[in-house]
Amino acid sequence: MTEFASGQRPSGSPSAFRGRVSSGFPSRLHRSRLLSERFGALAALVDDVGAPCHVAGPTAAALHSFDGFELAAPFHLVVPRGRFVSRVGHVIHTSTRVEPIDLERVAGLGVTSPTRTLIDIAACTGVAPLTAALDSALRDGLTSEDFLHRRIVALRGKGRHGLPRLLDVLTGVDPSRGGHSWLEREFLARLSAAGMPMPDTQQVLARRGERVVRVDCRFPGTDVVVELLGYRFHRSAHQMQIDAQRSNALLLEGFRPFQFTYVDVVEHMPTVLSTVAGALSARQVPERRASTGSMRAARMLG
Repeated sequence: MTEFASGQRPSGSPSAFRGRVSSGFPSRLHRSRLLSERFGALAALVDDVGAPCHVAGPTAAALHSFDGFELAAPFHLVVPRGRFVSRVGHVIHTSTRVEPIDLERVAGLGVTSPTRTLIDIAACTGVAPLTAALDSALRDGLTSEDFLHRRIVALRGKGRHGLPRLLDVLTGVDPSRGGHSWLEREFLARLSAAGMPMPDTQQVLARRGERVVRVDCRFPGTDVVVELLGYRFHRSAHQMQIDAQRSNALLLEGFRPFQFTYVDVVEHMPTVLSTVAGALSARQVPERRASTGSMRAARMLG
């Protein structure tokens, strides 16, 4: 069964979220008799399964009013790993742990939080509907791109197969989303917040055989180049060969390439900033050393 991930509504979310629940039923769900009956059936299922049990997956997405999700059977629930529960016509997931950070209450039912729900549904939802769900969650203040990325990093390597798809959506693979990748935007935003010089982006600086070498960031007036390696960066033998050729081409053109991974930017940005600052300040060191060497030679000759 699917093992779910953690999530949480980011701090600062509008308290208006509570207003989406009225008389024990989410206000954005149509108050038709049919939906009332479905909600009643869901509540009865949760009661029948018994605690601990929480609404999850597409069913949680419907309760959070994600665009494109409707409350309907089969209902999805999550229970702790080790509980052997099944109900005909419904989907019971298990998880090794479900922490308070993962949970909220909607209309009196325990439900996985919006962030956790987005991570969960990524494994069973196509790019277009996942994009619509994400954008509606961002629009309604239920999560943020920054918080989602941080949860993705925290959950990496735990068998959650939907993470690559969610990363694709976050970085704009769907034409309804555009602009630079989140990784590049975050890097640039943190540089700006630190008062550091801003680089030019997507610059062609060299050639590798018949191919041009385009870099993510180049600091104008310096030899400093920054490459940002995405979440799914893998150093296969072929990729290592390409990287070596790219690096050599940049070095031959007189540039100093620095590489930072997705995890570097998300979890270790102070170190990244320190490295970039050191690279920018050190660009004059060779000239100073050369000048010092010339003075020493002049003294020896004198």
